[in-house]
Amino acid sequence: MSAPSWAVASREDVTPAWLGDLLGVDVDSLEVTQVGTGQIGTCYRLRPSGDPSLPASLLLKLPDPGSRELLAGAYRMELMFYEQIAPTLACRVPEVHGARIEEETGHFALLLEDLAPLEQGDQVAGASPERVLDAAVNLAGLHGPRWCDESLTALPGLTLNDEDSVTLLEEMFPSTMDLFLDGLGDLVDDETARTLRDCLPLTRAWLLGRPERFGLVHGDYRLDNLMFTPGGGRGEVAALDWQTLSLALPARDLSYLVATSLEPETRRGCEEQVVAAYHARLVDLGVEGYDLATCWEDYRFAQLQVPLVAAFGCAYGSPTERGMRMFAAMVRRSAAAIRDLGTLELV
Repeated sequence: MSAPSWAVASREDVTPAWLGDLLGVDVDSLEVTQVGTGQIGTCYRLRPSGDPSLPASLLLKLPDPGSRELLAGAYRMELMFYEQIAPTLACRVPEVHGARIEEETGHFALLLEDLAPLEQGDQVAGASPERVLDAAVNLAGLHGPRWCDESLTALPGLTLNDEDSVTLLEEMFPSTMDLFLDGLGDLVDDETARTLRDCLPLTRAWLLGRPERFGLVHGDYRLDNLMFTPGGGRGEVAALDWQTLSLALPARDLSYLVATSLEPETRRGCEEQVVAAYHARLVDLGVEGYDLATCWEDYRFAQLQVPLVAAFGCAYGSPTERGMRMFAAMVRRSAAAIRDLGTLELV
């Protein structure tokens, strides 16, 4: 099957004529620079000139050619998020300037607002407590407006865990964890490895736990997928990469953010404040019948999000040197949180 006329596969294919056709305006010249560290796609910053309506810069997101067809559903989910869901939320996300997808082949192009001067977080380096708190408040803007909203289940691809999906994950998780730990090798210490393996028998109970609370879950709400005001302190936050959107216990995103972003000693000193700020924003957005104590228990319970996402993401993704260090840092921080918070006993 031939590619659609708008499909591009590399930097060289992104030309003034191509951008002009996508936007429906004249583009005289175009500067293209690769940015970001995406695991399942490539991102470019475009600086066009020509029609006066053109923004000074845009971000273009393209699929990974090697896994394009396999990930077509993920790209489709991202477009649905921006077109149908984002306008109903209170979290900061980039504006969409153009979008295309071909369902059969997975050809995909997403043209987004350039959020500069906001800067991408660094998953390996971690973040300050101030940045994590701001990210948690922004996260509440994803969860709060559609909290326990049954109409979400009518959208394609958004379903709650069922017995079949849980059984499949339960069966795959042990071998996936073996692949993950073998692949990282000495990057993972023995204590972290033991904690990760201790999570395996709890997979079913965790995936099916606390069904009375559900909402939109980003699924990979971490530093590399967030943009921050430069400087490291308090400021604006915007969230990117919505391919892994699902319906689940909202605190999964909160636990994932906090545990993967902060070194254990720092996390222990600020996590209660972060959870309280997140909860206060939920209340501001109209969430009722959800007190802070329950929110804290959900935060403790939800910590197994990191081992699950990290193991599958790393074991079946394309390995890179930075990616290996990133996953190792994530699970080391997460395993400490699981132990500190008594998550295994709670599940």
